[in-house]
Amino acid sequence: MQNRIAVVLVRARNPLNIGAVARAMSNFGFADLRVVNDYDVPFQDARSAIDAAPVLNTARQFGSVAEAVADCTLVYGTTALGERRLLHPVDMLRDAQTHVRDAVTTGGRAAVLFGSEKTGLSADEMSHCHRLLTIPMNTSGVSMNLGQAAAVCLYELIRESAIPQRPLPPEAMPANAEEIARMEAVLGEVLEESGYAHRYPANMREVTHRRMVRRMTLDRGDVDAWIGVLRQVLWKLRKE
Repeated sequence: MQNRIAVVLVRARNPLNIGAVARAMSNFGFADLRVVNDYDVPFQDARSAIDAAPVLNTARQFGSVAEAVADCTLVYGTTALGERRLLHPVDMLRDAQTHVRDAVTTGGRAAVLFGSEKTGLSADEMSHCHRLLTIPMNTSGVSMNLGQAAAVCLYELIRESAIPQRPLPPEAMPANAEEIARMEAVLGEVLEESGYAHRYPANMREVTHRRMVRRMTLDRGDVDAWIGVLRQVLWKLRKE
C-alpha cells in the first residue's frame, strides 16, 4: 500500500520540517516524497532526517501541484479547518484510510498534500484535491507541526495493514490437541487424588474440563508449565 501513496509537500520552507517528514515516511515504509516549490529546497540541510536519506535522495521536485499529482487517481489535501470556506468533502483522518485503500487496491495511486507551515494549502492548491482530511484537534483551526502531522497521517493510513509476522519460538506456538490432552490427564489425576472428584462429581464431566482448558488458549510453554505444577501437586498429595 505504501508504494502507491505519495506525500506531497507544497511550499514547505524549513529543511528541518522536510527532514522530519522524510523520517516519518521512512519509519512507516513510505518512499515517494514530492516537493512543490518555487525555489530549490536544500535537502542536504534536512538534519533531522535520521535514517531517512533514501527518502530524501529519491525525492522529486515539481513546479506545480498539477505536475506533482498528475499520476494520482485520488488526491487528499490536509486542512486544520478553521474559518475558511471549504468546497470539498472533508473526512476525519480515521475515515480517509478507506478511500485511500480503495484507490490503491484497484490499481490507482493516491497523494496526500501538506501545505506551507504558515498558511497551509491555498484555495488554488486545494482545487487539485478530490477530498480533504483533518486531524481531530483539541481546538479547531490549530495546526500541527509539519513533521508531526505527516507522522500521524501516515500511521493512520496504514494502521490496519497487515503486520509482518515473525516466526514464533517453539514454546510460544499454540498447544495442539495432543498436548492439551496430556495436561487434562494429569489434571484428572490431581482431582481424583485430592478427593475433589468424589466430593463434586457433577463438576467432573469430561466435556466440562475440555471446554475449561481450551478457554485458557494455552501455548506449548504454558502446557509444560501447568503439567509441571500439577505433577508437583500430585506428588505432594501421594506423599501425604
